[in-house]
Amino acid sequence: MRRLSRAGRDALTDLWLAGPATVMMIVLIFVPVAIVALLSFTDYQFGARSFRFVGLENYTTLFTDPIGRRAVTNTLLYVAVVIPFSMGLALLVAMALHEMATWSRMLSNVLRAAYFLPVAATLVAMALAWQMLLHPSIGLFNAVLSHLGFPRQDLLSDRGLVLYTLAAIGIWQTIGYNMVLFLAGLAAIPRHLYEAAEVDGADRPWERFWTVTWPMLGPTTLFVAVITATQSFRVFETVATLTDGGPAFASETLVYALYREGFVYFKAGYASAITMVFFAFVLALTLLQFRILERRVHYK
Repeated sequence: MRRLSRAGRDALTDLWLAGPATVMMIVLIFVPVAIVALLSFTDYQFGARSFRFVGLENYTTLFTDPIGRRAVTNTLLYVAVVIPFSMGLALLVAMALHEMATWSRMLSNVLRAAYFLPVAATLVAMALAWQMLLHPSIGLFNAVLSHLGFPRQDLLSDRGLVLYTLAAIGIWQTIGYNMVLFLAGLAAIPRHLYEAAEVDGADRPWERFWTVTWPMLGPTTLFVAVITATQSFRVFETVATLTDGGPAFASETLVYALYREGFVYFKAGYASAITMVFFAFVLALTLLQFRILERRVHYK
């Protein structure tokens, strides 16, 4: 039997190593996405024996129906609030803990664990804890407001405040994870860069941040932005646990609308259209972040 050439053996090795993973990706990711995309152009309902193609009707309904538009605008507003505040506060916390480690490593480690607790804890359990804290009559938040002389607030039932309340909880949830990523980025910055910047006249903390820290955190910032955007778009647990999309759909989001239409009303076609819109938003924001932040990234 004729022996294979070196190129042939390398090709077989590559196929043996990457082939199974590639097949699994196609079967478990690309094929389901294609099926969902196809279903989004139909009126299929779970359990139905037949369906018909309706073209862009599901997408038109999503953007013309008041409830559908509310889900889209609420999601975009939630993302617009969570991403900058989550990243900004996480960076501030990471820098403070990074500096604290130089004179008290034990205290720094304790605070790191405290900030990371929301990431490690069960999200539904933490949502229930927030529900008790924000309770209009027995919650700690309103007790503090009443003690300070302010009127009590039902933050989870006020149509004007509920979405911002959920966004604040979302920021609290993501700060710990983003903090860990920024801490890793800060630890990788060589100390001699700060010394060189100080020799060049950047002797103030703010100047060192802009000349050394921020540019060197470029890759970390890009990664954190993408991860935070993805997590913000798929907010579901807090909405389902605390508000059920209410009051009057004031906290309705795309993922919760997807759940309700697909698994409560069994409108698989309409839920598939919501899924594709959700995917399009996440993809567009990710590409935009890469286009804007990639130019500012300094790879080491």
